[in-house]
Amino acid sequence: MVSLADKHIDEALKPYGVLATTDLRARIREYVELLLKWNRTVSLTTVTDVDEVLSFHFGESLFALPMLPVEKSRLADVGSGAGFPGIPLAMARPALQVTLIEPNVKKFSFLSEVVRNLDISNAVPFRGRMAEFQHEKEPLDVVTARALGQFDKLIRWSQHQLGPSGSLFLWLGQEDATKLSADPRFRWGTQVKIPGAERRAILLGSPQLDI
Repeated sequence: MVSLADKHIDEALKPYGVLATTDLRARIREYVELLLKWNRTVSLTTVTDVDEVLSFHFGESLFALPMLPVEKSRLADVGSGAGFPGIPLAMARPALQVTLIEPNVKKFSFLSEVVRNLDISNAVPFRGRMAEFQHEKEPLDVVTARALGQFDKLIRWSQHQLGPSGSLFLWLGQEDATKLSADPRFRWGTQVKIPGAERRAILLGSPQLDI
């Protein structure tokens, strides 16, 4: 059992501008426990120190909260892996309807257990690649990807999945962010430097409708 005091969680998330509720803290504790337990047999993360898990995974994921739409919206987390940033964002923002896209069977099973055990009703794991996922009726409002790579495929796919006012959120190194900012298929905003990270940022973009 992972022992995490409220103060411990609060101090870890503070640099990222996150004020956790009682419910969010409880879910973070259970999530960390499941992550470390599964990671003994399934390669989910190389980060296993609890403090680093809180900052690197939860803090960096939740740092994007103020940038997300506040109204009800549909988000797809591509290559969700261990669930970051999709699951923390779903836990903190109930108005988000989150789809966790993950092709790896074992990682998909982990995501399913987290969603079930933590009773995250607004998150649904999808087993498959992004090309196999299609929105049902309404386009997506947000697409997220963290350290995914495959930028060309991701951008082409996001162009078709996002609505005109939709946003692509990418957690990536600043060098990749600078290169990607030159891609004309999206209108790119300023890189948002992640607190405590020397060379990582969040890059936001919106699809160009005429390309």
